[in-house]
Amino acid sequence: MEAILLAGGRAERLGDAAEGRPKALVPLDGSPLAAYQVAYLARAGVDRIVVSCAAGQEELFVRELAGIGPEIVTAPEEEPLGRGGGLRFAAGFLREKGDVFALNGDELLDVDLAAMVGRHRRTGAAATIAVTPMQSGFGVVELGANDVITGFSEAPRLPYLVSCGFYVLGEEALARLPERGDHESTTFPELAAERRLRAFRHEGAWLTVNTPKDLRRAREFVAANPGWLHGA
Repeated sequence: MEAILLAGGRAERLGDAAEGRPKALVPLDGSPLAAYQVAYLARAGVDRIVVSCAAGQEELFVRELAGIGPEIVTAPEEEPLGRGGGLRFAAGFLREKGDVFALNGDELLDVDLAAMVGRHRRTGAAATIAVTPMQSGFGVVELGANDVITGFSEAPRLPYLVSCGFYVLGEEALARLPERGDHESTTFPELAAERRLRAFRHEGAWLTVNTPKDLRRAREFVAANPGWLHGA
C-alpha cells in the first residue's frame, strides 16, 4: 500500500518553537515529526508516501524524509485546498489503485496498521477511521445525590470516541473527496449516512502537536520510546 501524508500545516500556534519549519517537520529528538510517521508506515510495508504540502516546500520534505525507506513524492498545493481537497489532490500522485493509508502530518500514533486494513477489507467499507477514547483536558467534578461533591478525577477518559486523523481510504472514498474543504464535514458524513464508513478502535499512543505544550509532550514521548524511529 501507499500512503498520503497531509503536511500543509504552518505551525502558527507553535510560534518560535517551530523554528520556522512546517509543522510536520518540527524537530523531535533530532528528527522531524513526520519522520516518525514515515518510519512507522515503513515497518508496516508502505514503500511510497505522497506528501501533501505547500508549493515551494517540495525539496525540503524530500530532503528531510529521505533515507528512512519509503519513496517520498510531493503533491505541492499552489493555494490551500483544505484537508479534503489536499487528500484529493495528492491522490492524483498515487501510482497504484486500491486502498491507501492517509494521515495528518502533525501527529504521533501507533495504530495496528495490518489489523486496521484487514478489518477495512473484511467489512467492505468505503473508508475506515481510527478512533480512540476521548480524554478530558480538565479535571472533572463527581457529584452524588443533591449535588454533593463525592470526588474529583484528573483528566479522565470520557464516554466518547474521537477520530485520530488516520484512515484507510478505498477508491470510492477517494473519488468522493471534495476539491476544496474538509472531508470530515463532507465526504465522511455522506458515507456515514450510507453506512459505508467504519471505525477501528485504537487504544495506544496518540499525540497531536498543535501548541508548545503538545510539542513538549511529543518530545518526552519519543525520548521515552527510542525505538520508534529506527526499531520496532
